[in-house]
Amino acid sequence: QVQFVESGGGVVQLGASLRLSCAVPAIIFSFSPTPLAWYRQAPGKQRELVAEVTSGGYTNYVDPFVEGRFTISRDNAKRTVNLQMNNLKPEDTAVYYCNVRPPTSSWGQGTQVIVSS
Repeated sequence: QVQFVESGGGVVQLGASLRLSCAVPAIIFSFSPTPLAWYRQAPGKQRELVAEVTSGGYTNYVDPFVEGRFTISRDNAKRTVNLQMNNLKPEDTAVYYCNVRPPTSSWGQGTQVIVSS
C-alpha cells in the first residue's frame, strides 16, 4: 500500500516558520522520475496544489502567494520531500499533504498548520 507520512506541522504565530517533511513510499521511487508535491486543504475548501519539485530539482510554486516564502526540496536518497515555510500568514492555515503530481489516490493523514494573528 502506498502511504505518504507527513510531519512537522503545528500552531504558530504570524511571521513564524515551520519545516514540513514527508516520507515518500519506496515504490514511488521505483518508477520513472515523477514530480513530488505539497498540497494543502484549508477549512471549508478543496485541496489545492502548493508546489512541486521534479527529480532533477526544478521547482514550481503554483500558488503565487507562497512563492518567496515557501521552499520545496527533495532528498532522493532519503526518499523525503520537504517544505520550508517562512513568514507564515493566517491564510496558510490548512492541513498539508504530500503526494506525486498528478496525485495518487492514496493520501496520508496530513499535518496541520495553524497560524494565528
